[in-house]
Amino acid sequence: MLSIDHVQLAAPPGCEAAARGFFVDLLGLTEIPKAGQTATTGGIWLITGSVQLHVGVSSAFSPAKKAHVALRAASAEQLQALARSLEGSGHHVKWDTRLPGVDRFFTTDPWGNRVELLCSH
Repeated sequence: MLSIDHVQLAAPPGCEAAARGFFVDLLGLTEIPKAGQTATTGGIWLITGSVQLHVGVSSAFSPAKKAHVALRAASAEQLQALARSLEGSGHHVKWDTRLPGVDRFFTTDPWGNRVELLCSH
């Protein structure tokens, strides 16, 4: 059986400070050290639960407008707090009600990649 080890999002060179501001400071993910020779290639690695999110540098960067990572909040209250925090930091939040039993919204990271945040209710 397979399980997800990590998901990678692309970002432009010099993305590290903005990645920390968005994924660590706003969303609460934890930064972890990059492994081996990847430590010299730019970007950052993060973890939430047992899944890692890698922000990797691409010199020919183009934001992902449809493909995205989805991060699950523990509760509706946490999801609402994340939405308020993102909006207060200038990030657009677009709520989506198309899935029954799920509260969710979409936003973008600092480089325009689509990011989904959700919780079940």
